[in-house]
Amino acid sequence: MRLSKMLFVTLRDDPADAEIPSHKLLLRAGYIRRIGSGIYAYLPLMWRVLQKVSQIVREEMNATNAQECLLPQLQPAELWKESGRWDTYTKAEGIMFSLIDRREQQLGLGPTHEEIITTVARDMIRSYRQLPLHLYQIQTKFRDEIRPRFGLMRGREFIMKDGYSFHVDEVSLKETYQDMYQAYSNMLRRSGLAFRAVEADSGAIGGSGSTEFMVLADAGEDEVLYTEDGKYAANVEKAVSLASDAETSPFTSYEKRETPGTETIEKVCNFLKCSPTQIVKNVLYQTVYDNGITVLVLVNIRGDQEVNEVKLQNELTKLAANYGAKAIISLDVPNGEMQETWAAKSLPLGYIAPDIEDEYISANKQFHSQFVRLVDQTTVELKNFVTGANEAGYHVVGANWNEQFKLPELVVDIRKAKPGDRAVHDPSQTLQTARGIEVGHIFQLGTKYSQAMSARYTNEQGEENPLFMGCYGVGVSRLAQSAVEQSYDKDGIIWPVAIAPYHAIVTIPNIKDAKQLEVAEKLYTELNKAGVETLLDDRDERAGVKFKDADLIGIPYRIVTGRAINNGKVEIVKRANRETQEIAIEEVVNTLQQWIKTAIEG
Repeated sequence: MRLSKMLFVTLRDDPADAEIPSHKLLLRAGYIRRIGSGIYAYLPLMWRVLQKVSQIVREEMNATNAQECLLPQLQPAELWKESGRWDTYTKAEGIMFSLIDRREQQLGLGPTHEEIITTVARDMIRSYRQLPLHLYQIQTKFRDEIRPRFGLMRGREFIMKDGYSFHVDEVSLKETYQDMYQAYSNMLRRSGLAFRAVEADSGAIGGSGSTEFMVLADAGEDEVLYTEDGKYAANVEKAVSLASDAETSPFTSYEKRETPGTETIEKVCNFLKCSPTQIVKNVLYQTVYDNGITVLVLVNIRGDQEVNEVKLQNELTKLAANYGAKAIISLDVPNGEMQETWAAKSLPLGYIAPDIEDEYISANKQFHSQFVRLVDQTTVELKNFVTGANEAGYHVVGANWNEQFKLPELVVDIRKAKPGDRAVHDPSQTLQTARGIEVGHIFQLGTKYSQAMSARYTNEQGEENPLFMGCYGVGVSRLAQSAVEQSYDKDGIIWPVAIAPYHAIVTIPNIKDAKQLEVAEKLYTELNKAGVETLLDDRDERAGVKFKDADLIGIPYRIVTGRAINNGKVEIVKRANRETQEIAIEEVVNTLQQWIKTAIEG
C-alpha cells in the first residue's frame, strides 16, 4: 500500500481525552478514531492488526478441533431470564444494552453468549455420541460500561473471540480446559506478548475454576500476585496467602476501657499501645439480593487485614437461597443515608463489637431481621484480643472467642492477599506484585447453565443428564491495544512483528530524486511479491516527517533509499531497538524474510 493513497492522518499532540499511552498512540498514529463515548472506528492500519490477531486466534482454536460459527448479537430476554442472569446484567451490573422491539418484546445486545449457545445445545445435542463439542466465534460484543475509558481497553463495543464446550462429565471438561490453557498461551506467545496466566474469580459468568491471561503492563487495571518460583499466580481478587503471624497480646485479662476518639485501627493501636494484629475489626456491609431483600452483614477480620469484597460477594451469593434469592444486586458499606433506612437506633460506628445486637435492625419486610455474621480465618485463633464495646468511646481488651464473644459459625477466607504475604504452597516464597491487562479468561462452567436451561444429553444407559460446559473468551481488540501498552517509546508504537499492520516501510527521503524513487519502487514490488507486507511512503513530505511517522505507527523495519544507494545499498532501521544496518539492495528481500521468520517463530 502506498501511503499517498491511504487514509493516513497522524496527530502531533496527544488527544485531550486519552489517558494511557496506548490510547494516545493509537489515536495519534491514525489507527482508531473516536465516534462516541466508548465507540471507535477501526481505521485501515488497525483493521490489519485485528485481522492478524484474529487469524492467530482462529488457527489456535482450529488446532484443538473447535468449530467456528456465528451467533446472533440480538438476544431474547427470556433466554437470560431462564438462566437467571437478566436482572444481574441489566440491573445489578447494568452492562447489557436492553431494548423493547415493535412487538413489545424485550431484547438485549450480546455482552456474552452463554444463553444462546446453551439454547443451541439444548435443541441439537441429544446423545453422548455427539460429545465433546466445542464451538467458537469471533464477533462484536456490546457492554454498557459505566465509565468507558482507555480506548479499546474498556469500550462499549469491542471484538471478542468466545468459545463454548459441551461434555458428558467434569473429566472431559477439564481436558478441554487444559487444551484452552495451552491454546491461549500459544495465542499470546505468537502475538509477541509477555504475559502471565493467573487464577481468577469467575464473577457473573459463574462456574468453578477460571484462569485469566494477563498481558504485563504498567498501566494494567488488574493487580497480579505471583511467586518467583513460577508455581503460583492469581488476580488480587482471587489470590490467597498466609497472613503474617499475630503478635502476642499485651492484655491478660478481660476489661472494658474508655478509648475516646479512637474510631480507626491506627488510633486504637496508639491509644492502647497494641498491635493491629491483636484487634478484631468489625466491618458492616449491606447487600441487596435480586428479590429486593436487604441483608446486613457483619464481618470480623484482623485489624491489619482488609476485606476482599469479591470474595465476600461470593460468600454472600452462596447464601442467596436462604433469602429466596438467586443473586446479589449490590454490596456496599452503608453510609449514613443507607443506615437511616434500616437502623432502629444510632450505631456505635468505630466501636462495634462482634456481638452487636440484631435489634439494631428495624422491623421491615424488606430487611432481613438478623445480621449475617462472618468471621475471617485470620481472626479465629486470636487470644486476648481488642475489639469494640458497642458503645462510642469504649473498647474491650483481653477478649476471647466463646468466652466473651460467640465465634460465628461461618468461618471464611475473605481477606485481601497483598504483596509480601507468604505463599500457601510454600511459606518460604513471598507474593510479588505486577500490573496486568486481562485479555483472556477461561472458565469451567460445569452445569450452571445446562441445569437452569434444561440442556441435557442421553448417556449410554439411556439416562438424561445435564451437559457439562466450559467457556473461553479472548478480547481481540483489547489484545491489540495491550500490545501497544506493553511496547512503545517516546516516539511511538513498537509492534511485535507477528501482529504489526505491515512488516516493513520503504521510505523515500526525496521523491524528486529519480534514483531513490526507482530503488524504492523496485524494493516495494519485490518485497510484497515475496510475502513481506510492505508500505511505500511516497508522500511529498520532508524526510524528517516521514521518519517520525514511521516511528509513530511502529512498523518493525524501515528501509531508507537515501545516500547509501550510491554504493548499491539501503539503510534498514529496526524499530524495536533502532539498530541500523546498510544492506546491499539485492539482499534486502532475503534479509527481511529471515528476520521476520526469526521474529515470528521465536
